[in-house]
Amino acid sequence: MVAEFLKFFEGTDLKVFFEGTVGAGGHAEAILEAHPEIETYLACDRDPEALELSESRLKAWKNKVEFVRGNFGDLDTILQKRGIKKVNGFFLT
Repeated sequence: MVAEFLKFFEGTDLKVFFEGTVGAGGHAEAILEAHPEIETYLACDRDPEALELSESRLKAWKNKVEFVRGNFGDLDTILQKRGIKKVNGFFLT
């Protein structure tokens, strides 16, 4: 599934990316490696243990990734709280 995920965003200029269920961070790691132009990566998950796992895995991008404990159903609030008006890519599972 990671290959299909990366193919979907191929050729796309991503500055802000939102992942709704970051889990252990596998998809996040792949997209961050493939798209170094990403400036802000919002890694959202309801599970605090998943956020800990992904935070450890994504250490190399700590200046780009913000970990959000919450539900992607609250996307409007999450973005508004951070002053983000435009997201270039989403991954919701």
